[in-house]
Amino acid sequence: MSFSSAAVIGTGMMGPGIAFTLASGGVAVTLLSRTSDGAARGVDRAREVARSVAASGLAGAGEAERACGLVSGSTAFEETVAGADLILESGPEDMGWKQELFARLDGLARPEAVLASNTSGLSITAIASRCGRPERVVTTHFWNPPQLVPLVEIVRGDRTSAEVVERVRALLAACGKTPVVVRKDRPGQLGNRLQMALLREAVNIVAEGIADVEAVDAVIKNGLGIRMPAYGLLEHIDVTGTDLGLKVLEYVARDLDNEPRAPEYFRQLVREGHLGARSGRGFYDWTVKSAADVKAGRDAFLAEVLRYRRQFRKRKNGRERLK
Repeated sequence: MSFSSAAVIGTGMMGPGIAFTLASGGVAVTLLSRTSDGAARGVDRAREVARSVAASGLAGAGEAERACGLVSGSTAFEETVAGADLILESGPEDMGWKQELFARLDGLARPEAVLASNTSGLSITAIASRCGRPERVVTTHFWNPPQLVPLVEIVRGDRTSAEVVERVRALLAACGKTPVVVRKDRPGQLGNRLQMALLREAVNIVAEGIADVEAVDAVIKNGLGIRMPAYGLLEHIDVTGTDLGLKVLEYVARDLDNEPRAPEYFRQLVREGHLGARSGRGFYDWTVKSAADVKAGRDAFLAEVLRYRRQFRKRKNGRERLK
């Protein structure tokens, strides 16, 4: 059974982009907010997302407009949830809040409806623990910005059914995403486990004075990061040889930070109120650096990569047809 309607709970940072993505796959989406103004802002933001995607050449103007026509806003929570095939939550990373919300959704939604959370690391098994139908509950973790980053992690809870996972995977693929099924419900899922391991060592490098923050980010951007869209980490190890990879890892692992907590340097930044761009200082001095410019540069680069991927695949498919 395919999805024809969805409710997205959350009109903030991620919700409108997720709504546009689902609408691009032909799903009628209602953005739910507690206030009429919030619902209207969510729809306006979804339209901004559509315009930016079209301006980047990632969708035709007509295609983007058709998707916008499938996005609406509402404050009618119970009525909308009761009529939706898919209810997707994109709210705060607060376990108690999510458990309460999903227990309520479980009582309102149709028995065959799927309940999904955009949590970036909380346990979907725990989120579903107060639901009468936990087999219908799943994580769909979109990466920010959701209209540009292809990855969506589908995390199975301990009782999530295989049928629900496959239905959600097929929907996301039809929306142009790259869905990856995470088989075990573990903290951080898959992507954030990898990202947090890298972050812990990056902070450790700065704290020990091995290199400064600019050097750490330069290495990531211009070294390992730039080749990873086409050359995965484990592909790299297989190509260069697992024997060589083992030798290097055995040597380096002894000197890596392996504390089962965030580095003290990181904790000190937060204690001192250095919360990043919003406070003016974090790892960087944001009084001389613009977060808006950084995000705009990120989005422009992502759009360029996606355009190149499409052209590359077309050329590759053309060569294969000529064989």
